[in-house]
Amino acid sequence: MKIVLAYSGGLDTSVLLSWIKENYNAEMIAFCANVGQEEELDGLEEKAQKTGASRIYITDLQEEFARDYIFPMIQASAVYESQYFLGTSIARPLIAKGMIDIARKEKATALAHGATGKGNDQVRFELTAAALAPKLEIIAPWREARFRDQFPGRAEMIAYCEDKNIPVQASAKKPFSMDRNLLHISYEAGILEDPWFDAGDKKYRGFFNTLSVFPEDAPDKSEFVTLDFVKGNCVAVNDEKMNPLTVMRTLNKIGGKHGVGRVDMVENRYVGMKSRGVYETPGGAILHFAHRQMETLTMDREVMHLRDSLVPRYAELVYYGYWFSPERLALQAFVTESQKNITGTVRLKLYKGNIMVAGRKSPVSLYNPAIATMEADPTKAYNQDDATGFIRLNALRLKVAAQVQKKK
Repeated sequence: MKIVLAYSGGLDTSVLLSWIKENYNAEMIAFCANVGQEEELDGLEEKAQKTGASRIYITDLQEEFARDYIFPMIQASAVYESQYFLGTSIARPLIAKGMIDIARKEKATALAHGATGKGNDQVRFELTAAALAPKLEIIAPWREARFRDQFPGRAEMIAYCEDKNIPVQASAKKPFSMDRNLLHISYEAGILEDPWFDAGDKKYRGFFNTLSVFPEDAPDKSEFVTLDFVKGNCVAVNDEKMNPLTVMRTLNKIGGKHGVGRVDMVENRYVGMKSRGVYETPGGAILHFAHRQMETLTMDREVMHLRDSLVPRYAELVYYGYWFSPERLALQAFVTESQKNITGTVRLKLYKGNIMVAGRKSPVSLYNPAIATMEADPTKAYNQDDATGFIRLNALRLKVAAQVQKKK
């Protein structure tokens, strides 16, 4: 039996690689998707081989991640429960797709992952597999009682690694879990399970400020940044043309310096429980805000209101793991159509955790100052007398209802 394991090199996946190999009598192929983890990828190949993998693939998917996942989601203005920019959620279908590609190349019969039975990631990985490779078997050790009995905690995992000579560095210095990629970094569990715990306290500098500084540590001087959009996609930052990957890297650096995009929330997991998460999404927050400002100038009112009515549903589909579902693809087709005129430039001001608009312009702007002016309308395009009939017609049903109520 040949199995492809989603591998990060941390304590959990190191244990999983060895345990699955032993308990399933399998050849293990380790797979790691480079979606922007940076230094977390250092030494991964040697570590996987020492742990028992016959081969490891470290595939750079950053360009695809930015172009085909982050940017389409930004076009949809998707934010889960009005706060979460979906950083982990949007990466999982791409990682699962990468695993499937390797499984086909290696002629593997199963995929394995280290997501727990309490989380969202198990759903995201497995729904992607169901959509793209329904015949592959799924192995999820955390949903096996024998695995949980053997490893009730981290101490047992560390002891197992010592016994098997598995090279891991498990530490209690950061008592929480992290997930990093090009769009964000997330922190959850451990000390964050208390929703009263203040993750923004200055004494936790070095814990919750990987991609961005605490706002109070940001520069005392504001910074202006311009973003150019073509059909809803950012194509330049500060007048420099960039591809989606470079846009994300550039905005992360700029936004991180000013402490923008920091979120601390209690969210509703798909499996039914509430969970507290702390997120840093500096570049994503800037991109989302700027994109919305561009839409205010160039998107038709009814198209905007219709799209906005679908945003919660779209965000749920991403969060729950339905990226490759027919309903998400159908929604994306509508989103793409809605973006055909979202072209122009947005100027923003960043200051101590805040993103403020400082101007927007577009060659296809729907804003006409001659019509909107409170002074005399030189175009004669809007006759204020027309508003009388407009209001009278819209008030008719209210008047009828009021008369009916009086008769009671």
